[in-house]
Amino acid sequence: MTHFPHPDITSLDALADFLRTHGGERLYLRWSRDPEADLADGTGSQDDLTHQTLPGLSVTPLSVEDWWQDRPLRLWAARRLYDYCHLRREKAPDVQPWILTGTETARGPDNEPLLTGARPLARVSEDVITEAQHEITHQPGRWGPLRRTADQ
Repeated sequence: MTHFPHPDITSLDALADFLRTHGGERLYLRWSRDPEADLADGTGSQDDLTHQTLPGLSVTPLSVEDWWQDRPLRLWAARRLYDYCHLRREKAPDVQPWILTGTETARGPDNEPLLTGARPLARVSEDVITEAQHEITHQPGRWGPLRRTADQ
């Protein structure tokens, strides 16, 4: 298992603080069993539909966009986590989100960034996912994770 230079992030507030202190870096979320294995493989993610190996790791942007302005970082972080929380159920129960930085080299089939030279910064704990789900479900608008099914 990878040893991160920062402790695990164990609360949504801690994740918001992490975003605040790393505001100058491009940050990404990757849902994976083990970042060490992802990085050691040296290939890239694989497209589930075609089984094509992609030229980098599939990630989701985590950095706060300028248009978000002074809105709560806690809500930004919650939404970024919540959007892909279905991956834990669909891929494997031991899949966790981890934060990394790296170089965007291409886009995947879902227009997601593909990273090379990825460097893990922190792991996000299960408690943060639970907090993110609570935060999003208590917002006034309707929102759900980005989950595709054949009947949609």
